[in-house]
Amino acid sequence: MSTDPNPAPIVVGVDPDPDRRVALTWAADEARRRRRPLTLVYAQGEPVPGYRPEGGRPSWERWREELHTTGNDVLESAAAFVEERLPGAEVSVLLAEGPPAWVLAEQSQHAELVVIGSRHPAARRGLFASTAVALPLTARAACPVVVLRESEHTTRQPPYLVVGVDGSPDAAAAVDFAFDEADLRGANLRALYAWHTPVLGVMDEHAAVREWRQLLAETVAGRTVAHPSVELHHEVVEGHPVQVLTDASAHALGLVVGARGRGGFRGMLLGSVSQGVLHHAHCPVITVPHGRHP
Repeated sequence: MSTDPNPAPIVVGVDPDPDRRVALTWAADEARRRRRPLTLVYAQGEPVPGYRPEGGRPSWERWREELHTTGNDVLESAAAFVEERLPGAEVSVLLAEGPPAWVLAEQSQHAELVVIGSRHPAARRGLFASTAVALPLTARAACPVVVLRESEHTTRQPPYLVVGVDGSPDAAAAVDFAFDEADLRGANLRALYAWHTPVLGVMDEHAAVREWRQLLAETVAGRTVAHPSVELHHEVVEGHPVQVLTDASAHALGLVVGARGRGGFRGMLLGSVSQGVLHHAHCPVITVPHGRHP
């Protein structure tokens, strides 16, 4: 049991397909690691075009009744799955009307984490599904968001997480989260600062690399004292940040990034690097907003 009298829950968006349980499994295991309750959310927007349960156009009331029945069945099945995996877990369910990204963003205001699954954007349909929920949710969430591909990836021993660093406040929050997560999992941590030629400007390359190494060291400084069991490796790597982090994610337990970095435009809700790794990373991606790390 958590010592917090009102612990923030792990919130997970439930896929109606019972064969897609990657996010639900990850969330249940994380709730156990963090000793947090689990909230299962199934959100339903407006009826899809062509929806004809009985061959004719249903009334709004009929649509709500039938989809609510379906939604309750989905949540009941998901709750049974969690109970079998994690007996005795504290689980609640929420059936909500509205776009999933909006519903989950609202839930993030009082959550420890929000977890969703996302099919790899290899096809147009998969790309739409990914951007339709993952991107707007990650851009607006008030807590860290975990996006998991609905496919397996191979992890390497000893296990490790990767965190991207660029000197921004969001990156510092991401580093804090990454240390906590590595500690919970008994994993190592790779902190990466990526650079590529167009960003050098008037500085010479060697001076720039020295500066970035110092920035990286300062960003991770002090965290090892609070997490002595986490073995830290920090590297300055040449290459575009999205490509560097994507390559590093191939065998990682997870990739942690700030929701926004130094490269974003004013008014941008989600950084370009965060968007890029959400599309291309090979492992779970965890985006952490500045100022809301529980």
